[in-house]
Amino acid sequence: MSEINSQTCNLNIWYYLPDEIWDKVTNLYGSMPGWIGYKKGIPYWFGCENDDVFIMASVEPSGLSFYGKMSNDDWSSWIERFKSEATKVVGFDVGEPEDGFI
Repeated sequence: MSEINSQTCNLNIWYYLPDEIWDKVTNLYGSMPGWIGYKKGIPYWFGCENDDVFIMASVEPSGLSFYGKMSNDDWSSWIERFKSEATKVVGFDVGEPEDGFI
C-alpha cells in the first residue's frame, strides 16, 4: 500500500481572471477523477478533510491552490491531468508560478 502524504500545488489561475475563464475551470472540476462536489462552497475530490484521501481547492491571491492527502504517485497523476485539461480549456499554459508559469 502506498504511503499517504500531504500534497499542495498552486497554479497560475488567478482570482481576477474573467468569469468566462472561471466558468471553464469550475466545469473542469466536475470532469476530474474523484469529483464529489462542493461542501460549504469548497470543491472536493475523493473525500473531505476528515477522510484519509482527499483533494480540495481554494482561490487565493497566489492563484488556484490545491491541498490534499494521497499517495505521491496518485497526486502526481491527478494534478498533472488537471494542469493538462485546464490548459486546454482556459487557453493558456497552466502550471506553477514557481516553475515560470505566469
